[in-house]
Amino acid sequence: MRVQWPLLCVLALGLGSAVVRCAPAPRSQNRTLDPHWGSLYSRSLARIHGEKREAARDSEYLTGIKRLRRLYCNVGIGFHIQVLSDGRITGVHSEDGHSLLEISPVERGVVTLFGVRSRLFVAMDGKGKLYGSGNFNDECKFKEKLLANNYNAYESEAHPGMFVALSKTGRTKRGNRVSPAMTVTHFLPRI
Repeated sequence: MRVQWPLLCVLALGLGSAVVRCAPAPRSQNRTLDPHWGSLYSRSLARIHGEKREAARDSEYLTGIKRLRRLYCNVGIGFHIQVLSDGRITGVHSEDGHSLLEISPVERGVVTLFGVRSRLFVAMDGKGKLYGSGNFNDECKFKEKLLANNYNAYESEAHPGMFVALSKTGRTKRGNRVSPAMTVTHFLPRI
């Protein structure tokens, strides 16, 4: 394929002008940046004190994106959390309709766990006991934390320090007796 020199020169000049337009602003004689460029540079590195945040964008982060998952805990023989119609929450080894959960974010890092078949939210009371709630309230909110082993831990937002956990027999454990270092609190969202 034969390339014509005038076309090649035009391409080279066009590329050269793009490089010139992208070059940073020249420094003044005293080696400091122009104040306008300095403020832009500092805002690009980190959020500065007094800067307005875009509250609308931050508050809508992942809001409305619902995920249908089964939360699998690899403890004992391995269990999925299930929300029964009578409000009990247990673990079941084989997947069934009660183990299908809708994970919905309500704010950044905070989710609700909703049983699709039972139509109940997973909630945690002040003593760390899990139960199914027909009405959405503050006890239905959980902070979803990604752990180093790619599992998730779910901490109660209403009662900090209490985590969703299953025992090696598939029963729920009280949230105040476990920590995220224990494998009973590690859950893998499965499709």
